[in-house]
Amino acid sequence: MHFIDVGQGDCTFIAANGMTMLVDCGEYEVSSVVTDYLRSMGVTKLDYLIATHPHSDHMGGMARIINVFDIGEVIIPHIPDEQLPTAVFFDKFLESCEKRGLAITEAKTGMVLELGRASAEIVSPDDIIFEDLNNYSVSLLIKHGSNSFLLTGDCEAEAEYAMLESDRLQKVTLYKAGHHGSSRSSTEELLDMIRPQSAVISCGAENPYGHPSDVTLKRLEKYTDKIYRTDICGNIVFESDGTKLSVHTERDAQ
Repeated sequence: MHFIDVGQGDCTFIAANGMTMLVDCGEYEVSSVVTDYLRSMGVTKLDYLIATHPHSDHMGGMARIINVFDIGEVIIPHIPDEQLPTAVFFDKFLESCEKRGLAITEAKTGMVLELGRASAEIVSPDDIIFEDLNNYSVSLLIKHGSNSFLLTGDCEAEAEYAMLESDRLQKVTLYKAGHHGSSRSSTEELLDMIRPQSAVISCGAENPYGHPSDVTLKRLEKYTDKIYRTDICGNIVFESDGTKLSVHTERDAQ
């Protein structure tokens, strides 16, 4: 599981037994960083391409990803028509899917995606109308042997509570902090349920939002002292053998 440093954005690449998944890709301006990173590992096909929600810091470069790689299945959340963004990046994403003949699958809670000897269950969103697009984020509970990983996009408290009520969550080995470590995510209730052994925060250096917030860091520190940040560590790679979990970072945390 590769947490690719895309600045103030999100991009997670997962490879398991020859199968691949890309969850988000950051802004368009850093899309070449992502394509170069994947090509350096010999990636030519993405079995799953997931856009957690239609914000440019998560899927601004999706059109380029679709144009460069062979794509299996494209998954996005259902967004009510009146809330769909009228943004260039989203229009280009739809146009690229159409040109490549790619059908778009709407995420459904409970859907399980097979990824080699790993599996990824969609645990959010449910059939709930939210005011904030962040809360529609496709969230994944990925399991590989006894290791488990929770990715929640930009879900905030409202969506986290809905996940808890669905009774699909469990203790996890690794948690990617929601919404870049925002104070409105990674609630006490969620953390008390998942009790992460490690955490990753994807955020840009000196970003204007103050991510990650001190409040969130303090909440995470109640459960783990293994907190990795892309703004400090650069690219972060976790490797699971089904039992053990090892981590390698581009830069040492100072």
